This record gives sequence, structure tokens and C-alpha cells, in this order.
Amino acid sequence: MPNIKSAAKRMRQERVRRARNKIRRRQMRTAIRRFRDMLQEKQLTEAREFLPTVYSEIDKKARKGVIHKNAAARYKARLTKRLQQLESEGAES
Repeated sequence: MPNIKSAAKRMRQERVRRARNKIRRRQMRTAIRRFRDMLQEKQLTEAREFLPTVYSEIDKKARKGVIHKNAAARYKARLTKRLQQLESEGAES
């Protein structure tokens, strides 16, 4: 336990922020999971329409500082790459 009053306040603030960030991170991961499930089930048109929503979720979390901006870029790049791979596989068949 901190001895200094400001350190005690800082701990309280961190606890609140950690809880808030946990909720925000979960929202982002849920959106990503929904997108990946669409890809898994070969629902490519629905996935293509849902992608901007996922991008928006990821960008919001990066703006709020929940994740790093480079991590956000990496998530978006990998999701887009996977969608394009599946679309090109579908075009070949």
C-alpha cells in the first residue's frame, strides 16, 4: 500500500482505467472474432461489409490508447490480407 496520498490516488485511477480498458479490448476482440467467424464460414460478402465496422472498432481503441497504433495497423492488415486470400481462392474455384 502506498504511503503517499498522490500514489494512493494514482492506484485508484489505474484500477478504474484498467477495468475500462478491459471492456474496450473485449469489444474490439469480439468484433474481430465475429469477422473471423464469417471468414471461417465462407460468408465473404458479409465479411466484406462488416470489415469497416471492425476497422472502426480497432481505430477507436488505438485512439483511446487501449492498443498501440502500430498494433492497430497490424490487426487491420492481417484481417484484410486473410479476406483477400479467401476471395482469391473463391475466384479460382
